[in-house]
Amino acid sequence: MGLEPLFQAWSYFRRRKFRECADVCSQLLERPPGEQAAWSLKTRALTEMVYVDEIDMDQEGIAEMILDENAVAQVARPGTSLKLPGTSQGGGPSPAVRPVTQSGRPITGFVRPSTQGGRPSTMEQAIRTPRTVLTARPITSASGGYVRPGTALFEYIFHHENDIKNALDLAALATEHAQFKDWWWKVQIGKCYYRLGLYREAEKQFKSALKQQDMVDTILYLAKVYLRLDQPVTALNLFKQGLERFPGEVTLICGIARIYEEMNNISSAAEYYKDVLKQDNTHVEAIACIGSNHFYSDQPEIALRFYRRLLQMGVYNCQLFNNLGLCCFYAQQYDMTLSSFERALFLAENEEETADVWYNLGHVAVGIGDLNLAYQCFKLTLVNNNDYAEAYNNLAVLEMRKGHTEQVGDLQRSYTAAQKSEEAFPGHVDTQQLLKQLKEHFAML
Repeated sequence: MGLEPLFQAWSYFRRRKFRECADVCSQLLERPPGEQAAWSLKTRALTEMVYVDEIDMDQEGIAEMILDENAVAQVARPGTSLKLPGTSQGGGPSPAVRPVTQSGRPITGFVRPSTQGGRPSTMEQAIRTPRTVLTARPITSASGGYVRPGTALFEYIFHHENDIKNALDLAALATEHAQFKDWWWKVQIGKCYYRLGLYREAEKQFKSALKQQDMVDTILYLAKVYLRLDQPVTALNLFKQGLERFPGEVTLICGIARIYEEMNNISSAAEYYKDVLKQDNTHVEAIACIGSNHFYSDQPEIALRFYRRLLQMGVYNCQLFNNLGLCCFYAQQYDMTLSSFERALFLAENEEETADVWYNLGHVAVGIGDLNLAYQCFKLTLVNNNDYAEAYNNLAVLEMRKGHTEQVGDLQRSYTAAQKSEEAFPGHVDTQQLLKQLKEHFAML
């Protein structure tokens, strides 16, 4: 004797077999009269298939970046804007030794959906729907409103149909019906406004929801609004106030660390990541970012301990072995270096990851003095990723070492470029030496 169909559908849902669950519900709904429970469960199953955590997920496409009409200060004070994070005010490694992304943000140990992953390099990536990241956070109050069919319908329209306008209409009607006393619907209206780019309206809704019910999720949503409005200091204060009410809440501490990192205040970020580990010693992002910070602070053997910890926890991907290989090389554990890079190449899922591995192998080759191998590695980097600027730069240096120079002698442009470099990073010794050489050359003319 088989299971009762609705019970079987629930069983599928609990085992995360959402497609099977939706199919059983569809069969139930074909029978008259359609059960409300089956209808509600089907919308939940379809939503879960494409569900992304709105707090973690924030894909800023090319359109948003170019057509952004939100007024922000043109010349922000140092330490108050994410657009101009400035040089390393908070100590830690300088921009000369710590690479940054195209958006000017220091490369951390962790690619986040809202930062590097969210800045599309091609129009094709920008056009894709933002259903690419499932949440790494535990199930929170975001899924606590599923008890009623109306909330299940809202989630279905918002996530599955991606129809923000209709979702907003439904949420507005539901709030009115609840006489503006239901905090959950206010949060949903705020989410819709945020997606539509109406950040100030979203801020009002989240603040109103917080007054009614103090929730960690709502604090995180409100902080997202402030970060999009380029107000990191406001977001930091919000997180710190949140920590007074929710002491030791990992997502809030992690939020503070991320903002400090984006503002290039690496030492403060590292302190907060250490606080994260005191609360949750298996937090992958915190371990990876502290490891990365130690690596760029010339402590590869300490970084190695953090990356090995990730390996013990079961993280097994190309990036981790890439980092392990580099740490082993700089910590002079040469026996493990090449095997780590081999494993990284084996685990690489796309050409960009492969290019990164070959680029790092090129550095290892330069380090051991095998310039022919280095040349081959940098060439293989470009085969996999034709836009790899660092590889072109290093190939040029190798060609110069071989004496294949085509001297144009455009000293004026060189001097202008060096001056710009000095403005961007005043403490860079190599730039100062170059300027000195150029000035001596001009004096001789």
